[in-house]
Amino acid sequence: MQADAKIRNESGTESDPRTPGCSLRHFACEQNLLSRPDGSASFLQGVYGPAEVKVSKEIFNKATLEVMLRPKIGLPGVAEKSRERLIRNTCEAVVLGALHPRTSITVVLQVISDAGSLLACCLNATCMALVDAGLPMRALFCGVTCALDSDGTLMLDPTVKQEKEARAVLTFALDSVEQKLLMSTTKGLYSDAELQQCLAAAQAASQHVFRFYRESLQRRYSKS
Repeated sequence: MQADAKIRNESGTESDPRTPGCSLRHFACEQNLLSRPDGSASFLQGVYGPAEVKVSKEIFNKATLEVMLRPKIGLPGVAEKSRERLIRNTCEAVVLGALHPRTSITVVLQVISDAGSLLACCLNATCMALVDAGLPMRALFCGVTCALDSDGTLMLDPTVKQEKEARAVLTFALDSVEQKLLMSTTKGLYSDAELQQCLAAAQAASQHVFRFYRESLQRRYSKS
């Protein structure tokens, strides 16, 4: 099975009125864009499988899950390989791969543009593409990036410029059931208290993302 996702980050802001200080940029998503993959999604801020897997990669009791992240230009480098691993670990935590043993699930992510918080956007695009492919999952998931500036001010969904100027950048993957932490990656210096502050802000912001998922899916299937 293959899920293709195109990643595009642009400016614009959406705020969650229930969460003071929680500000995320505008979301837009379109699913089922491509005919060849089993699922596809374009996420503004496809999936192939289950299919036959090479014997060398076969896992007897669950599906083999692969993630390929293609940069806007050039070939994948160290940064892309690191993001692929983080996205794969997140997917493996929620995809019910045991229902499709000895098969292959491939997620292909193509970056169209990057205005910051790229890993979070990749996670969100991946989730929507997996949903579009009809893959069984125990929960949906989303990514949220936080940045801390020099005086400790927290910023959600930072831009490229804000990430470069930040003292620390933290990205979290959270599930839709209990906002459980599935994956985290950090860069820079921060205290334990700041880590907990960022996680709490990400969990609050995730409610906004999951609400967007629901509304996007409702719009899509109401047109079917």
